[in-house]
Amino acid sequence: MRRFEKLYIICALLLLFCIQCKKAYDPVVLTQGDSYLVVDGFINTSPGGITNILLSRTKNLTDTVVTIPENGANVQIADAAGVTYTLFATGFDGTYSSGPLTLSSAGKYKIVITTSNNRMYESDFVAAKQTPAIDSVGWRQESEGVNLYVNTHDPSSNTRYYRWQYVQTWEYHSQLETIWGFTNGLAYLRTPEQQVHVCYVTKLSPGILIGSSASLAQDIISNQLIGTIPVYDTTLQYRSSFLINQYALTPAAYFYWQIIQKNSQQLGTLFDLQPSQLEGNLHCITNSNEPVVGFMTATTLQQKRIFINNADLQNWLIPAGSYNCSVVDVPQNPVNFLIVSTPDDSYAPWYYVSAGPLKLAKKVCLDCTLSGGVNVKPAFW
Repeated sequence: MRRFEKLYIICALLLLFCIQCKKAYDPVVLTQGDSYLVVDGFINTSPGGITNILLSRTKNLTDTVVTIPENGANVQIADAAGVTYTLFATGFDGTYSSGPLTLSSAGKYKIVITTSNNRMYESDFVAAKQTPAIDSVGWRQESEGVNLYVNTHDPSSNTRYYRWQYVQTWEYHSQLETIWGFTNGLAYLRTPEQQVHVCYVTKLSPGILIGSSASLAQDIISNQLIGTIPVYDTTLQYRSSFLINQYALTPAAYFYWQIIQKNSQQLGTLFDLQPSQLEGNLHCITNSNEPVVGFMTATTLQQKRIFINNADLQNWLIPAGSYNCSVVDVPQNPVNFLIVSTPDDSYAPWYYVSAGPLKLAKKVCLDCTLSGGVNVKPAFW
């Protein structure tokens, strides 16, 4: 047998051996059960500013939940003189909010947290920073969707490091519109205040949005991309509002969130277990060896709101509704047509014609609030 044929056979046998011995790679980060506290937010030192802190727990990459809220905690802001300001839970999503506060722009502050299992956490004291105003916010429709951009600058060049979040509120409609309400087998006419055809949903922007002008001669942020609404996303089916929040970071906070941002892009979200040990300015007082995810900053807040209407977009196609909205005819009650018998509890009156039968449809097709929104128009709309 010639030499190259022997070499070929040896290589083939080695390859077969490697394939048979291959094992699934299951890194520790995917399976470990540690649940570390995540603290997201900042101390708002704007005059009359409201501080919002979101508490949650890290999760394994195999978990199906989006976030694990940390409810039942006691959260306070403390200044260097020992004065404290309490934040209160606003629901069951782990958000804690203060009332309007007037904190000194020259002061130092920290966040103090006691969880429901009596574990204590604190941040280092941080000096308050001033955030420059947002110059403008814009958007452009691109092939991948609608991109949001922000422009800002600091003439004194004291900021250099920035973080943004935006709050999106959008309008959506039920697939069918009705003037009828339905309770205990009896139909009734809805008032305008009881309409359930037009609803609104509000959510916070995902991910970590940061930027820096440290490498530039001037402290200018130009056309910074802060978000993308994917092509044909239903949140732009009618009208959408974007309230952009901007606040200044310290260099240490910026580099911390930069690492978190890179890890989140690789793993999933801020709430996923981080593969590297990060040294922030939040600490577990109860157990000094327990990591805490987050970096506390005290700064003023700058905001600017824009609206995007579907009519402003080009060929923004919306997929068909996800519910089966087939209509069912039922005969009118001979005594009182407002008395309605439905096939099951999932149906409600949709349309009535005096000369014909009463038409029913699925409640999820008639009532937009069943899809998670509220039927009260926001004051800024």
